[in-house]
Amino acid sequence: MVCGGDAHFRVSHAGLGDADAAQVAYVGPEPSEWKLKMTHRPVVRLFALPMGALALLTALAMPVAAQKLPLTELSRYLNDLGTATAEFTQVNADGTISTGVIRINRPGKVRFEYAPPDKSLVVSDGQQVAIFDPKSNQPPEQYPLRRTPLNLILAPQVNLGTAKMVVGHTEDGPVTRVRAQDPEHPEYGSIEMVFSANPTELRQWVIRDDSGAETTLILGEMAKGTSMSGDLFSIQTEMSRRGMTSDR
Repeated sequence: MVCGGDAHFRVSHAGLGDADAAQVAYVGPEPSEWKLKMTHRPVVRLFALPMGALALLTALAMPVAAQKLPLTELSRYLNDLGTATAEFTQVNADGTISTGVIRINRPGKVRFEYAPPDKSLVVSDGQQVAIFDPKSNQPPEQYPLRRTPLNLILAPQVNLGTAKMVVGHTEDGPVTRVRAQDPEHPEYGSIEMVFSANPTELRQWVIRDDSGAETTLILGEMAKGTSMSGDLFSIQTEMSRRGMTSDR
């Protein structure tokens, strides 16, 4: 998931219970073929809000290690990312698996549509992040986007070269990992992004909240430059559609 606070998103994957976790591995022959391999293994919690910690093993099988991509190139990529749609797989803090579709409309806007049986919805309108619980008729929980690590890649102008923003920048086989935080508010948590090269592409991120708990989201192939209705990112429109009234 994408924000801090007390909201939880746990969706049990068939065959995965609280005592199991997913091991995620890269098994495709090329970076464009990012496939998931799930195996049962003992778990500590991994991807709710607040979230426990889990060691997620990402084995990326390529014969030759690449040089890490420079921060200027990663900033360029994020700033050029306007609209995009992709399927995602989310590894939750309790070790369960969620899937769905993410729609990005930079700057500031994102929509996570969770697949059944969860059917949760998370929407950022550029200012607030709203979490809609399909089992409740109450207004959504809301949090300021600026207080979430995802704000770092949804900002109008991303500059990973900002002092004290990047706290980790490493080459890991064929990918580059960058961990970033709000330099003025490190207590908001951090986001670790995983990029492949040639061409530069965002493949995965791990959000760590202020307790150190982690949430992992693995992206499928992104369709970029797609046309999107503004209503998809309107919290008020979604509330009206569900017959809710605002308590704000």
